[in-house]
Parts: sequence; C-alpha cells; structure tokens
Amino acid sequence: MAKPALDAADLRILDALQRNGRLSNVDLAEQVGLSPSPCLRRVRDLEEAGYIQGYAALLDRRRLGFGVVAFVEVKIDQNAEGDARFRQAVERIPEVVSCFVMTGTMDYLLQVVVPDLDAFAEVSMRRLLQIPGVKDVRSSFVLDVVKHGTALPLGR
Repeated sequence: MAKPALDAADLRILDALQRNGRLSNVDLAEQVGLSPSPCLRRVRDLEEAGYIQGYAALLDRRRLGFGVVAFVEVKIDQNAEGDARFRQAVERIPEVVSCFVMTGTMDYLLQVVVPDLDAFAEVSMRRLLQIPGVKDVRSSFVLDVVKHGTALPLGR
C-alpha cells in the first residue's frame, strides 16, 4: 500500500498519539483541531499505511526489578549464515530489548535489561557468547539516565 503524504493534521495526530496513546478519539480530535469522525478516519489511515506501528505502555523498569541496563557491542564472523544465526538467536533472548546493526568497529549494538549483574553475566557468558560466529562482545553499563524518550521530533 502506498503511503499517503502527511499533512499538518496527520503530524499533529501522530505527535499527540506518540505522547499519549490512550487518548480517546474525541480527546484526540479536540487536541488536533478536527471533528471526531475525520480524526478517526485519519488515525485508521495512518495505521494502515504503517505510520502507526502499534500502541504500548511505558513501564518503569526499576519498579519491576530491572536494575541494570547495558549496551553491548557485538562483532560477528562476516557471512550470511552467521548473520542470520545471530539475528535469530538474539530474537530468542528476552533480555535484549533492542538490537541495531551498526557501522564502525562492531556489527551490532544491543540494549540489555536485567535485574542485576549476575543476570547480566548469565545473558552475556551463557547466551550471547555461545552464539556461533560471535567473535567479540564489549559491554557498557548505564549509570544514570539523562534523557530517554520514545517521541520522534515531529515539527518541533
């Protein structure tokens, strides 16, 4: 499906929903200056076109017992089979909450969230390092969070 061009109203809808995905259609319409029926139609169009990929609740990791966040750089053997195997293995590790293909000296950057250092050692030594083709793993631990958001800068 071809993605429609976004106009100012679409951008206002996206901005409002990324900041509060629980807005009712009536409240959303009021915030973006539309009547409810056209607003709902636009939201559905944005969902169908893939601009809105889903809705989620943001959780407090510390309250849930996840005290350690690590960014892990991973270098793998460069071949299609090793790359596919690594990607499949990472998909099966729930503690890896993000995985990015990178330029530079490392191939992947992982964000790992665990309760404590013992749990991180388990993930690192018994899971990541056991994936065939992994050549090098380097970890950095988050000491404090200055800014962490999910909202994209839509015209701000």
